[in-house]
Amino acid sequence: MDRAESPVAGPIDGAADRTVIRVLLVDDHAVVRRGLRGFFELLDDIEVVGEAEDGVRGSELAIVLRPDVVLMDLLMPNLDGIGATALIKASAPEVEIVALTSFLEEDKVTAALEAGASGYLLKDADADDVATAVRRAHSGEVHLDPQVARLLAQRMRARKQIGEPREPLTEREREVLGLVARGQSNKEIATSLAITERTARTHVSNILGKLELASRTQAALWAIEHKLA
Repeated sequence: MDRAESPVAGPIDGAADRTVIRVLLVDDHAVVRRGLRGFFELLDDIEVVGEAEDGVRGSELAIVLRPDVVLMDLLMPNLDGIGATALIKASAPEVEIVALTSFLEEDKVTAALEAGASGYLLKDADADDVATAVRRAHSGEVHLDPQVARLLAQRMRARKQIGEPREPLTEREREVLGLVARGQSNKEIATSLAITERTARTHVSNILGKLELASRTQAALWAIEHKLA
């Protein structure tokens, strides 16, 4: 029986107070979707609200269903996961997206994060790691597979060897970068620093330009490596 149809009045074991994260699965392999659905059905705080077999259908469902989080494969027919991520974020920016793929390539990682993904996992990740990524995305945090984090960190170290930014970060930019490293959105940064969201966005853009980085995630790794967070 569906919980909404339960005749029992009042909460059971705090269930009424539990936040259930609504997830959309987008993957062209039915066995992957079936495995993820089966795992999530064992959890009390994650519910699968839909499935799609390609990026076109995935973006359509995401815009209609407005899930909290989309688990997005990157290599799919008709429209790949990076294109679908960009479409979803353009129409439903509140929907968080976690890339779930077999590919560990810097260009794909960077493209997915630039398109708006808030997480990047490899398909050999433990099921618990997938659930953690979903929960963190729902909380506005970035979650990276350890191999992905190492790849980006190596890139950061290579950049560090080239030298510091040609133009040093201002004190305000260092404050903003520290908040980026804590996973705060532009809106949250604006609230924390009592500035407008547009100003926060400008600061982030300037930081990425000075550091010659492509994404907020790379900036966060830079901040951690330079002990700003």
